[in-house]
Amino acid sequence: MTLEQLRIFVAVAEREHLTRAAQSLYLTQSAVSAAVSALEQGFGVKLFDRIGRGIVLTEAGRLFLPEARAVLARAHEAEALVRDVAGALRGSLRICASQTVGNFWLPPRLARFQAAFPGLVLHVEHLNTELAAVKVLSHEADIAVVEGAVDDARLSATRLNGDRMLLVLPNGAPTPQTPADWAMLKFVVREPGSGTRALLAEHLAGLGLRLEAHNIALELPSNEAVRGAVEAGAGASLLSELVTHRAIRTGDVQGIDIGLDPRPFHALRLKERAGTRAETEFLSLLCAE
Repeated sequence: MTLEQLRIFVAVAEREHLTRAAQSLYLTQSAVSAAVSALEQGFGVKLFDRIGRGIVLTEAGRLFLPEARAVLARAHEAEALVRDVAGALRGSLRICASQTVGNFWLPPRLARFQAAFPGLVLHVEHLNTELAAVKVLSHEADIAVVEGAVDDARLSATRLNGDRMLLVLPNGAPTPQTPADWAMLKFVVREPGSGTRALLAEHLAGLGLRLEAHNIALELPSNEAVRGAVEAGAGASLLSELVTHRAIRTGDVQGIDIGLDPRPFHALRLKERAGTRAETEFLSLLCAE
């Protein structure tokens, strides 16, 4: 079993397709098939079932997948530590970011970091806060930068400057003044696990209200979709000023400051593993902003 075989196995498992996995790895389909076959022969078990043109994990494959990911993650960490000792800031840095952070706050900072350290390759994935934290816990990301609160003793959280949250309303809608007014609103929200949704639920709880199915007009997978639904009159939402400032400036929506404290972002890392120089430099840049 080699690291290359593990890398190919994970790519096939994630895409459930040999050709797409081969394309993502810049390999031929025959090379990918040979690596999977070598693993299966070495273990004496089937890792995939072939169904038509597709491919799905067997029970053995499902059990093996998190272990394969963990081995690849540890190999990545070992390589980064050796590069640190050698004094060369090269290799890669794996970053997960929640949507508000990843789409609006992080990109200019990534550009500055890449300009300062061109030898590093940055791999960035956008997930909600909860899933981004899971990626760090599973060694699939070196750092997660998120807007939501994450309470896990296995993670260290570095507080960063964040954003301001606004109540966003369709044009012409009255601004709620009392808890009774808030109870009458229909909300457009992100999916469970989103930091933005959690903050709305927290604000409503402070008014003695709950975010429940009866007061949710739409549940959408991105901040941009939520903003667009509010513009179309579907309901109200609580959104970052980073997401809404252009729509407010052009008069597409109303943005109401309801007196919420500025919301910090957090950079998450595993406490148990030593940070690499690349991670330290990246955190220094984020903290300096």
